[in-house]
Amino acid sequence: MEATNKQSAFAIWISLISNIILTALKLIVGLLFNSQVLIADGVHNAGDVFASAAALISMVISKRPPDKDHPYGHGKAEVIGAGFIAIILVLAAVYMGYHSVMALMEPPHTATLLVLSTAAISLVWKQWLYIYTMRIGKKANSSGLIATAYDHLADVYASLAAVIGIALAMVGDHYNIQILKYGDPVAGIIVAYFVLKLAIHMGRSSIDVLMEKNIDEDRMEEIMQLVQSIPEVKRIDRIRAREHGHYMIVDVRVGIPAELSVQEGHDISRKIKQVIMDDVPNVEEVLIHLNPWYKDHKSAE
Repeated sequence: MEATNKQSAFAIWISLISNIILTALKLIVGLLFNSQVLIADGVHNAGDVFASAAALISMVISKRPPDKDHPYGHGKAEVIGAGFIAIILVLAAVYMGYHSVMALMEPPHTATLLVLSTAAISLVWKQWLYIYTMRIGKKANSSGLIATAYDHLADVYASLAAVIGIALAMVGDHYNIQILKYGDPVAGIIVAYFVLKLAIHMGRSSIDVLMEKNIDEDRMEEIMQLVQSIPEVKRIDRIRAREHGHYMIVDVRVGIPAELSVQEGHDISRKIKQVIMDDVPNVEEVLIHLNPWYKDHKSAE
């Protein structure tokens, strides 16, 4: 676990440093050559700097152990960080879309090889960051790190659209094809759409966790089967599970034979908890309530 936490922190630091470098590169080249898609992408990257910083802070907080005020731990700090990243992406998408539309109403600007190269470097760099960060994020089950990976994916879309748009603009300049000269701002509009779509998806995921939405049906069915594998469990009265950042909390209410002693009931609770925590990844806590079960299936809750 300690090694995984170090990998997660390192991945966030790599993301933060990369975003700072790419922001400076895109904004300098974009402003020098008046490339709307590169300027928009640079502003997006500037937002990513704050997003990466938020992910780093939320990750540090989420790893804190439970305390008196937070008995269930601090795992949702990562979810809040992911929600913050989603908000930044929405703002970036609106900014990119607006300035790209405005650019369509102006005379087209000449595209250059340096502008194209900058977009291409960003594309390759961000694709590597996405793959690397997503791999570490899934391994650590880190909402903040996975959100950062999706943020990199949005940059991949942006850089790909920028490469295509700038290339088309260069072709338009070379062959004097007027419509292709607007490839740069059109690419910016396409980028804005994909970034907004991704931001909405991330925002919904964060809201689901904060609202304690039940986990997906497949994993819930897996937990139910594990509980039913305990011989003394005669009935499942209720079962719930929720994400709590990078870990999960399970709540189970079951019926066991009424004639069993308190000690036997305690031992059954330990069995249920152990089988769930051994077989279901990332479960941090299992809350168990026992109901008496009678042969006529009546319960006393």
